[in-house]
Amino acid sequence: MRSSPGLLTSALALVLNYATPSLGIPIIEEPTPVAHLLPRQTIIPGGKPCGQNNETNRSCWKNNWNISTDYEATYPPAFNTRTYTFHITNVTNWKGPDGVVKPAMLINGAFPGPTIEADWGDYIQITVYNDMQDNGTSIHWHGIRQYGESNQDGANGVTECPIPPGHSKIYDFHVTQYGTSWYHSHYSNQYGNGVVGALVVHGPASANYDIDLGPYLMTDYYYETADRLTLKAEKVANGAPPDSDNILFRGKNVHPSGSGGSYDRITLTPKKKHLLRLINTSVDNSLTVALVGHSFTVIAIDLVPITPVVRTSLFLGVGQRYDVIIEANQAVDNYWFNATLEANNNCGKTHNPYPAAIFSYSGASTTALPTKRGTPLTATCAGETGFKPIVTRTIDPAIFAPSTLPVTLAFPQTPRGQVFEWRVRNTPISVEWDHPVLEYILQGNDSFPAAINMIEVAQADKWVFWVIQNEFSLPHPIHLHGHDFLTLGVGSGTFNAASMMSQLNFNNPIRRDVAQMPGSGWLVIAYRTDNPGCWLMHCHIGWHISGGLGIQFLERKTEIRQLMKLDQMKPNCDAWRSYQKTSPYLPKIDSGLKRSLNPQDVANQMVEPAVRRLW
Repeated sequence: MRSSPGLLTSALALVLNYATPSLGIPIIEEPTPVAHLLPRQTIIPGGKPCGQNNETNRSCWKNNWNISTDYEATYPPAFNTRTYTFHITNVTNWKGPDGVVKPAMLINGAFPGPTIEADWGDYIQITVYNDMQDNGTSIHWHGIRQYGESNQDGANGVTECPIPPGHSKIYDFHVTQYGTSWYHSHYSNQYGNGVVGALVVHGPASANYDIDLGPYLMTDYYYETADRLTLKAEKVANGAPPDSDNILFRGKNVHPSGSGGSYDRITLTPKKKHLLRLINTSVDNSLTVALVGHSFTVIAIDLVPITPVVRTSLFLGVGQRYDVIIEANQAVDNYWFNATLEANNNCGKTHNPYPAAIFSYSGASTTALPTKRGTPLTATCAGETGFKPIVTRTIDPAIFAPSTLPVTLAFPQTPRGQVFEWRVRNTPISVEWDHPVLEYILQGNDSFPAAINMIEVAQADKWVFWVIQNEFSLPHPIHLHGHDFLTLGVGSGTFNAASMMSQLNFNNPIRRDVAQMPGSGWLVIAYRTDNPGCWLMHCHIGWHISGGLGIQFLERKTEIRQLMKLDQMKPNCDAWRSYQKTSPYLPKIDSGLKRSLNPQDVANQMVEPAVRRLW
């Protein structure tokens, strides 16, 4: 019989409780058991026996659960605890995939980082070692609900302090959903330097397939560091944000000039159906993708299974994912997989005029390039519509009582010059690295600074409604931690509840964790207050959240201390505060040091303490 989480925690505690900064031993937080879950041995199977998951029975999972199982109510027991170890390092002269030598931050020496894999219902335990010299870090498990485990969410300044150099932390959480997601640093724009990877939770599917091709990460790619680019992006004098130098597919591509690198190639087996897990891990660029001569059967959006829908192309805002099935029903050959950006540069721009990868049928040349370019796409910045979740959610329109969150852009003058400042409720979010919200809760301190831009949501198990009103012309991919939210509607202009109710869908609307909000338009979302914790909602464009576009929801505050062992954050926060006092200030913003600079220092170094940088 496997050890229970409690026994594992106790054993680790005996070893880890003696780690202290004064002895030079890295601080490791012991894993947090999930207090509200039943013991693993007593979890009741989810339904009638239906067989094992295979090529002809993908809708079933481990005989007792299936695609229609409400994963927010029941899920398989944790048959496994999946353990991973991450060592995050900085490399000065890293030869990137397209041949350009640049600084980078890598996980276990690689980019992208290792894929985390688990089965639906498993526990995942990751030990993260910060082996960098001068940067903090934290890892956010994007889209994972973290039921009762807000302290494992990895948003420094919100749920934890950053992990200081020479220290480590154990993240330990339960995966109650299944599908495709990713993880990334939530420390300033650090993930733009390479601290990113895929997270796959295996489970049932709404359509059959033969071969799982695994996660397919696509990202914008920059030769300059994310730290310096953030400085450039915030200055009004520089105009539009920096263009990406390339677009990578699974960490590969040729240099736009053709001088280095190689195309990513993935193999299709003739006559077979292939599951491909599309993920946009960009900092800024939204992508519209298409495979020449083929279509996509979409079976999941983010971590929500849907009734299958066939599309010839798909728009992916930053942070969005699609599980698609590709049928290899064409001639044995090589085919371009193309990514297209919106022509007016409203959702990103790249120096690569033709970002592409190659899908190669088994038996085709492994060196030849495809000969058919395909029909050019006219990409927009509009999110995809027309999806229906398998597990339904319906809300009575009579209870619709929204609150409005206006999103605006200001241009304040600072010692660095005039900057772009994004605001929600007229506030640019400014978190405290050395005093996260959950530490306030641990201390019983309700004196929350106004600058952290927090809204308390006290009622339990109630639907709450938010109108996110975009008062500027640029679109934003809006991501909410801790919840899959219902996208009730999206539109242009100013939302008016009295006259626009007919534009909202309360009967099983699209549900996901990143939704595209149009420029000069509105997005109406709803979520149920079923997950106590502190949850960040923000634009997933790095330049925008760095400039302030975020808000926090403190959900069911009175239950948090009983549900989580918040005292486990203290060793890491103490270590961070100790490091912060003695570390030399660096000429870049992603050091995350809350250290005061006089105006002359700021003017000379063109930097500022990164007190409002969230990831």
